[in-house]
Amino acid sequence: MSRYLRPRDLDEALRALGDGDWTVLAGGTDHYPARVTHDRDEDILDITALDALKGIERSAGGVRIGAAATWRSVIDAELPAACAGLKAAAREVGGAQIQNRGTVGGNLCNASPAADGVPALLSLEAEVELASTGGTRRLPLDRFVLGNRKTALAPGELLTAIHLPEAALDGAGRFLKLGARRYLVISIVMVAGTMRLAADGTIAATRLAVGACTAAALRLNALEAALVGLSPKEAADRLEHGHLADLAPIADVRGDAPYRMDTARTLVRRCLIELAEAA
Repeated sequence: MSRYLRPRDLDEALRALGDGDWTVLAGGTDHYPARVTHDRDEDILDITALDALKGIERSAGGVRIGAAATWRSVIDAELPAACAGLKAAAREVGGAQIQNRGTVGGNLCNASPAADGVPALLSLEAEVELASTGGTRRLPLDRFVLGNRKTALAPGELLTAIHLPEAALDGAGRFLKLGARRYLVISIVMVAGTMRLAADGTIAATRLAVGACTAAALRLNALEAALVGLSPKEAADRLEHGHLADLAPIADVRGDAPYRMDTARTLVRRCLIELAEAA
């Protein structure tokens, strides 16, 4: 017989996770659709009553986003300009009903290649906070989302928060997405980026991430390094084929690999142009 537990505090939730195999339920926007055609015999740990996992806070160290914070709360939060891409991504997560229920942590744990939040969070150098009865650890987001539906979440662990370091919150941020239609669509390709200028007006740092092209969203490290020291207007012109060499685009019903590669190149260029204008 399946069990259902809705703990009222984090310690109770972590003790339960340490003692059994539970399916964690947060917003439920991925959980329920996956069970429309058949029921699963599973124990449900409902974390919707855990206030410790909610809210978005700004401190001297950066921004803390509770794992159970909804995408609507991201849209409504007062965040630095570098988070403009994250806010834009939040507006692309389904419709208003999904944004009101879906959680940031759920989007990461679901680990879909087309998860809208992942590229934007990668461009902000996000780290995840993972808690268990044995303690708490942090991982960079690119070491947490490992592939299609694969994460580094260990047995007994719960994703409790996402941290954006203060050093990543300076500058401008952007997010671009291509789908088969304008709204309520699964991504074919996404690009998110941030750009920070030095005192002389040249590019001090750029962070760029591409999603829905590979099994897990990917930072464009070679291109980021090549842009340092250039003027913002030069950035888009320096994009070369080799800068996207790490991309190995997937193929599915939404697009084949060559189409995704061409689209990624176009969206990266557009993102750089928009970042240059904003910076």
